[in-house]
Amino acid sequence: MSENISGDVFDFDDNLRIIGTAHISKKSIETVLLQIKEWQPDVVAVELCESRLKALKEPEKLESETLLDIVKEGKAPMVVLQSALAAEQRRMGLSTGEKPGAELLAAVNDAEDRKIPVELIDRDVIITLKRAWKKMKFMEKWKVLYAMLWAEEDEEIAIDELLEDSDMLSNMLEEARDIAPGAGYTLIDERDIYLSERIRQIRHKGRILAVVGAGHVNGIRNNLEQEKGDSERIIDKLNEIPPKAKWPKMVMFLIPILIFSAIGWLAYNGEIAAVQEIAKTWLILNMVFAGLGIIIARGHPLSVIVGAIASPFTSLNPTLAAGWFAGYTQFKMVPPTGKDAQDFLKLDETSLLWKNNVGRVLLVTTLGNFGSTIGAWIGTAGIIGLVLSL
Repeated sequence: MSENISGDVFDFDDNLRIIGTAHISKKSIETVLLQIKEWQPDVVAVELCESRLKALKEPEKLESETLLDIVKEGKAPMVVLQSALAAEQRRMGLSTGEKPGAELLAAVNDAEDRKIPVELIDRDVIITLKRAWKKMKFMEKWKVLYAMLWAEEDEEIAIDELLEDSDMLSNMLEEARDIAPGAGYTLIDERDIYLSERIRQIRHKGRILAVVGAGHVNGIRNNLEQEKGDSERIIDKLNEIPPKAKWPKMVMFLIPILIFSAIGWLAYNGEIAAVQEIAKTWLILNMVFAGLGIIIARGHPLSVIVGAIASPFTSLNPTLAAGWFAGYTQFKMVPPTGKDAQDFLKLDETSLLWKNNVGRVLLVTTLGNFGSTIGAWIGTAGIIGLVLSL
């Protein structure tokens, strides 16, 4: 059914043409504009969601949520992950002189100029990231974070060769599965299905020109060739945000119960020295690991102190987090400016997260919470060991 018209342009049938693009390629922009002009579609469908389109059209603005809202609502890790992924795309884009997503924005702008309806067919990026994070096992999460935040840069990629070869782009996506199979399924396979079902939903509107990343083309074509059921039901299911696992919260509630039970039992038996040892162990481990996380984030000295002091107490209250206090302190001590917000959205290397005041607030919050959690787990294990040894 599908026909390869030229390099990255495919006709699925008379009413559906798919362009496989590289999100950082000048050639892709030229191809998209040429196809809109010559093929004259009734609808231009682009691999974007509302939030990504807004970011492309208004790159100087942060999302509507304030930085403090992000910190308070526990969204800092997700924003750091999204920023790191975007930074890697931007880094590659600088090598070609094009911004990531430039061809998608060009498609939208040209279609609007020609009064052609535009359909956004991608899943919301935050939903995708949340589902990907949920699918990943612990070691997958660690590998992804390490690769994005701490691994040394690889040798320079042959960008021109990469952009000329859509199969190479597809292979790069497939290689992502080696690092994080769970995330790979969500970022690639699920979105292939989502994109194809959204295309299926708008087929009745006439000639559709779909502009998508080259790595998604084969998946979309394969899905469209299969008879599917209710597209709306499939899309609703793919839009579901997985519920948070209950066991971490149960464990965090269990920790204070264990601590206070141990203290009560020891006090009842007159083991005052052991009670003091428990208190010292708990305070030291929580403060050290929380403080270390904030230091790694290059937080302000007062942020380190506040986070370290808060950790022993917030670890006993699952509704609070040491990173929140540290992040708020960082925000107050080194207030991000409007320029910081603009620069944060233009980061082209993940290492710059540490140098940008917006990024540093998010890192202080994220790594402060992570350190505090590690300290609480190790502290609890140490206290249990101490009680059992008596």
